[in-house]
Amino acid sequence: MTAATAAFRRVLALGGPMLPVLSFLGRLPTAMCQFGSLLLVAETSGSLATAGLVGGALAAGQTAGGPLLGRLADRHGQRPVVLAACWFDALAVIALVLAALARTGALPLALIALLAGAGVPQIGPLARTRLVALARRARADDRLVHTALSFEGTLDEVSFVLGPALVGLSATVAHPAVALALAALLLAVCGSAFALHPTAAAVRPTGAPAGPAPVSPAPDDPRARRPAARAARARMPRAVHAMRASMVLQGALFGACQAGITALTADLHRPAQAGLVYAAMGVMSAVAGLSLALVPARIGLPARWRAAAVALIVLSVPLLFVRSLGALYLAVVVLGAAFAPHLITLFGLTERLVPAGRLAESMAFLTSAIVGGQALSLAVSGRLAEAHGPTAAFAVAVGAAVLILGLALTTRGTDRPAAALTPAAAAPAGSAR
Repeated sequence: MTAATAAFRRVLALGGPMLPVLSFLGRLPTAMCQFGSLLLVAETSGSLATAGLVGGALAAGQTAGGPLLGRLADRHGQRPVVLAACWFDALAVIALVLAALARTGALPLALIALLAGAGVPQIGPLARTRLVALARRARADDRLVHTALSFEGTLDEVSFVLGPALVGLSATVAHPAVALALAALLLAVCGSAFALHPTAAAVRPTGAPAGPAPVSPAPDDPRARRPAARAARARMPRAVHAMRASMVLQGALFGACQAGITALTADLHRPAQAGLVYAAMGVMSAVAGLSLALVPARIGLPARWRAAAVALIVLSVPLLFVRSLGALYLAVVVLGAAFAPHLITLFGLTERLVPAGRLAESMAFLTSAIVGGQALSLAVSGRLAEAHGPTAAFAVAVGAAVLILGLALTTRGTDRPAAALTPAAAAPAGSAR
């Protein structure tokens, strides 16, 4: 048994084998709806402009609604918030399908898509929050927490590869509406199962009555000088805002790569390859995410952030010189190895810095930052690629990577210990079961 295998087995033992299955199936609709709505509206309306408007509204809703749902989960608990959100979102997705099939106008479609985006139940960020709480309750060290975040990052990457693939298959065999109907079903069934899973009790709402006394922190730990209730109302450290900006730039890098890949494959008269190229990049990112469990503990998170930023620059520059399909595959697959390390490192730094009572909000904010950055960059990079060719879009990706390195080098305060734990997170293992 390798060290990585042992670490991931410990992660699976935290919440049981069904938790990752439910969280994966529950977050899969997020990856399906963006691409699925584009295909559905483009086919039913015959207008790419309308499809782009609907896709942008969906992304805008998710960007704005994600942190709000995370904050509600922090205050009222994951169970009621996820239950309400997944059923609301399932109904909104069905409404979008019916409106598109009825050839409704662009504005009503965009409004429905905005609601569908705002209702995304944020299962990925909440699953991260839940695993962190389970690990802290079990008195796990930081290495296991980082392994749990690596595992969650890999589930995200796999979902964003498999989701569009399922949509493409449904569109080929039947109709894009089938994929969105499946997404609504997964939201209702698997989202509800994730909400009702016993591990939801591991994260105590900030408004809940006081439970068992928390484990006393070490005398030199800032947690010893700050009650949990006060920590829940504490301001975010400045470093957290820099990490959110870095996530926006990561989303911008994704969007620029997507625009450049689409433009280059079209120039090569192989447009159908665009999705496969992007999927290959996602697969490599997932593999890199799993491999983070092998990084020695002596290499701290700030150093990993800087190293990932350097890798993003070095590995994105070759995109500027790609002219063939084979070279494109090679360049994006290699670049994919830098994506997950950057994302997972920022999730790990956020977990260490934010108050426990605002962790779900912070995790959802990071995910929404990626979505918002990607949507904005895709719109800008797409126009640049159309006017000046794919190299212009790839130049945006390189520029985003350079800005990420600038943030990683100038951000201070990333070595501080984690914020105060909630009683449920700090309670001895087994007390919440």
